[in-house]
Amino acid sequence: TVTTSPLSASPTAGSLLSAGPVPARHALPQAIRELASQRRAVILAHYYQNAEIQDIADVIGDSLDLSRRAANTDADVIVFCGVHFMAETAKILNPVKTVLLPDLDAGCSLADACPAEAFAAFRAQHPHHYVVSYINCSAAVKAQSDLICTSSNAVSLVQQLPADRPILFAPDQNLGRWVARQSGRELTLWPGSCIVHETFSEQALLKLRLDHPGAEVIAHPECLPNMLDLADFIGSTSKLLHRAETSDATAFIVLTEPGILHQMRLKLPHKTFHEVPGQDGCSCNACPYMRLNTLEKLWHCLATLEPAIELDEAVRTRALLPIQRMLEMSR
Repeated sequence: TVTTSPLSASPTAGSLLSAGPVPARHALPQAIRELASQRRAVILAHYYQNAEIQDIADVIGDSLDLSRRAANTDADVIVFCGVHFMAETAKILNPVKTVLLPDLDAGCSLADACPAEAFAAFRAQHPHHYVVSYINCSAAVKAQSDLICTSSNAVSLVQQLPADRPILFAPDQNLGRWVARQSGRELTLWPGSCIVHETFSEQALLKLRLDHPGAEVIAHPECLPNMLDLADFIGSTSKLLHRAETSDATAFIVLTEPGILHQMRLKLPHKTFHEVPGQDGCSCNACPYMRLNTLEKLWHCLATLEPAIELDEAVRTRALLPIQRMLEMSR
């Protein structure tokens, strides 16, 4: 359960003005840095954020990287430029700190498609299963889980579990299928999926491979199985970046949310990166939730310390245990 004050809705033009005049756009980065310093705030940003937010962040990473940094920060305020479940995770790990999300409407299709009540009924149908939940879920689902994983560590964690223990995996069935294949374990899957990673066009990918025969296809495991079958390398967002850095290939076709291409191009300007369009040529592989955060909203949340994430303490403490177990098993 998330509670907010009346001013904690996604900022409208009026609510932005209530914090004082918004700096001119060219002045926003400096104004944000000054506010962050005054608040003793750390700005965490996921690789799928807009480039301008990545450029101003203190830390850029995937879910595992950011979870570790949130667990270890000495900042008074954590501003999570990502989506709702990420900010919730930071609050679970830091109950006494102020955790801000620039736009509370920045949700996640995976988390939304796995309501806590329905998940409880699903678990009841499999009472002897060990519950492994992908971090892309709500605090209430984490609280019902035995272990949390990310796409970076899911295979390793599953491989560490007792071989005779049945496993329930939620909420991403595409990631679950890939983990089962990589680990050799049979998993009972919750039928969820990511709206972004299911939109890639196989026809467009095949055309890109024909047009760029030397390019390496790198893919996130949330993609559909038919797309993963066409990939040369499969891994989490941070592992895709590392692959681009270490591979001898000079061109890459990237099957994940295109926000990561900003870091790839910054770190590897001598290499070429191709974005795969969605079905019917749309650009719907850009996460609509991640893109709700803007510089204006980031400035506003630092100016007002709202919207802040608050969790029911009983839910938080139950959700903390499987996250701590993940961090310990990932060392």
